[in-house]
Amino acid sequence: MATMASSSLVILLFVSFHTMILLTPQVQADEEDDLLRGINNYRVSLNRSSLIENKNAECFAEQLAEQFKKQPCTNTTGSNAILGTEPQLSNYPDLLKKCHLNLTNTRDGVIMPACVPNLDQGLVLTNFTETHYNANLNDTKYTGVGIGSENDWIVVVLSTNTADGSFVPAGPDNSAALVPKLKLIYLLFSLCLGFVLVCFN
Repeated sequence: MATMASSSLVILLFVSFHTMILLTPQVQADEEDDLLRGINNYRVSLNRSSLIENKNAECFAEQLAEQFKKQPCTNTTGSNAILGTEPQLSNYPDLLKKCHLNLTNTRDGVIMPACVPNLDQGLVLTNFTETHYNANLNDTKYTGVGIGSENDWIVVVLSTNTADGSFVPAGPDNSAALVPKLKLIYLLFSLCLGFVLVCFN
């Protein structure tokens, strides 16, 4: 009887653990949330609309941050770089592909990387609002935003509501929409399995 009770407890803990993982919301890093709030407050102060989170632009921003993360912060990198001297990424098309994007639906967007030691909250925001990036933040054509960060680098990608800057996935790829459905199916399966095992032990 004790063995049956302990196996039921183990099963219940297993199911509870998986349920908790699946129901835990995927949250962005605090630095990214803080920056988005700061950027939107800045835009509102300029009588501009708040930027809406664009998950595809966020995916691309994360890919870019991953590329930048090993580069040191200098007075010529990120928001300190002179316009037109920013480093060009040779694998740019590959990064787009990882997010199911292409040049056609991203060419009107804008990429703004910044390098800030330890991603200090106050300094991160000023790297966007008090540099040449502020012209983009003040531009009404940008309506969406994606933010990614790695190490000392944080990347903001702005999107538009036009076809050339929407960051809508290229082609009929529904894999992004499929992920939440698979999570739900897995969750229901785990709950049913746990219920059956507990009842019949």
